[in-house]
Amino acid sequence: MAKAARQIREYLRSIDIVVEVVDARIARSGRNSLLDELGKRRTRVVALNRQDLADPTTTKRWLRYLADRATNAVAVDGRSQGSVGRVAAAIASSASPASRDGISRAMIVGVPNSGKSSIVNGLLHRAAAKTEDKAGITRHTQWFRLSPEVELLDTPGLLPPKIATPDAQWKLALCGAVPRDLYDPAEVASAFHNWLLALNPKSTVPDLATFAAKRGFMRRHGETDYHNAAHSYIRAFNDGAFGRISLEGPDDPEAA
Repeated sequence: MAKAARQIREYLRSIDIVVEVVDARIARSGRNSLLDELGKRRTRVVALNRQDLADPTTTKRWLRYLADRATNAVAVDGRSQGSVGRVAAAIASSASPASRDGISRAMIVGVPNSGKSSIVNGLLHRAAAKTEDKAGITRHTQWFRLSPEVELLDTPGLLPPKIATPDAQWKLALCGAVPRDLYDPAEVASAFHNWLLALNPKSTVPDLATFAAKRGFMRRHGETDYHNAAHSYIRAFNDGAFGRISLEGPDDPEAA
């Protein structure tokens, strides 16, 4: 991450627009405060990705929140070509005649597995960037030409050196921003369900034990295979099996 931060600082010398891709379900925890520091004095575009998995009312509140702070923000589904067009339009509207050679240069950034590569592929109308449902797929920077007037730099995912709170830790893990070998999936599933019940005691989303029993995650002698069940539980969340859920809103206490 330190290496990625150094690279971003270096490339920012020639960047006009910073496009930050953020998972709409974690629109606070999924942003890297380091990017605010690195991207100062640059035009900013925020793409709230995976809007199809997030609560639509909460996403609208985030868009208003960001607009009130003079940030050009759009909600998108990175897998939908038509949706990614909103990012292209936001970049085009943010571009200005460059003094160097008539080209505006944009850089796309975000935490790991935020969906940057899917959006890059949508912007280019081709599979130019590798995609996979786990953190750390983009390892190197790559330049792409979006139009005769705009170039785009794709960068590796960047997490802060230290995740601020325990809540942010499980939310980032649940949404795939943390490598799978760095957290206990059963603890993440439990933290999510406890949070959900505190928010809505009548929620019908199953806890891990119920989910494991229903899906048949059993070992010999009738023991529950919680480890593999928890991985499946997290995949189910990210597939939208539990409905459209946002894990934080702009008016949460932590957002103050």
